[in-house]
Amino acid sequence: MDVNITGARVFLYNEALGGPIITESIVVMWGVMAFITLICFILTRNLQVRCATKRQAAAEWIVTKVTDLVRENMGERFAFFTPFIAALMALSAFSSLSSLLTFFSPTRDVSVLLGWALLVFALITYYKFKAGGPLGYIKGYLEPIPVLLPFNIISEIATPISMAFRHFGNIASGYVITTLIYAALAALSSGLFGAILPAIRGIPLFQIGLPAVFSIYFDLFSSCLQAFIFCMLTMMYIASAAEG
Repeated sequence: MDVNITGARVFLYNEALGGPIITESIVVMWGVMAFITLICFILTRNLQVRCATKRQAAAEWIVTKVTDLVRENMGERFAFFTPFIAALMALSAFSSLSSLLTFFSPTRDVSVLLGWALLVFALITYYKFKAGGPLGYIKGYLEPIPVLLPFNIISEIATPISMAFRHFGNIASGYVITTLIYAALAALSSGLFGAILPAIRGIPLFQIGLPAVFSIYFDLFSSCLQAFIFCMLTMMYIASAAEG
């Protein structure tokens, strides 16, 4: 089992550009995006005014739920963010769930998450400029008193970093815990059954079935939860920035 949680395998490396060009996480993420695009195509083709198929009902349900979520957290004027939030949530969730197919999960690569966080940070900065203008944006760093300027700058820079590492830390910790559980169950099987029946000492019987119980949380529930949290933070930060 691959235990590399800080980066993915490198498929293309260019020293002239200073590092890897194509990594496993990039390839898997593009595969996830292609899969999401395929799902969207299947759910939205041949739509009718009156819902006549389960496929269209599923599409309408997804759109309704995400639209309600955006309106509740960002307000009616930000309803146009629904496609962006839906895409971000789907990309995060399916990227994490790709590990169930033995792929390297892009959410285990902090550079991927930092890219998402920087995109969100760019939107936050845009709406701060839009709300208060350039002078208002600069003035925000001097509030409530000018002496706090260094701390406000650090706080601003910390926003995308905290978003990326929060997501990365939760996904990576779940993978580490799952790996430790696998190792512990193998050692328990060897120690317990090895003393009674040496012939089956090397067979990790406790790894049969039990890891699936932990997988329900770490691979399914936690993956969807972290995607939801990342999108909630995105909506809160952007809505707050727009208020000035």
